[in-house]
Amino acid sequence: MQFLSLFQSPDIEEKIKNAPDSGYEIGVFIGAMIPFVVLVIIAYMIYYYSKKRNENR
Repeated sequence: MQFLSLFQSPDIEEKIKNAPDSGYEIGVFIGAMIPFVVLVIIAYMIYYYSKKRNENR
């Protein structure tokens, strides 16, 4: 639970406390990880295309 607190604002913490089940907390975790996953995918695509471009020279 401490890991989630790195990504949460106080408003989200209150919503998790009042949530009816743990599904909301899982959704918040996934929503917090999406920007990082997208950045990793973009970085890999840039790396892959520049590596392929250098091999063709």
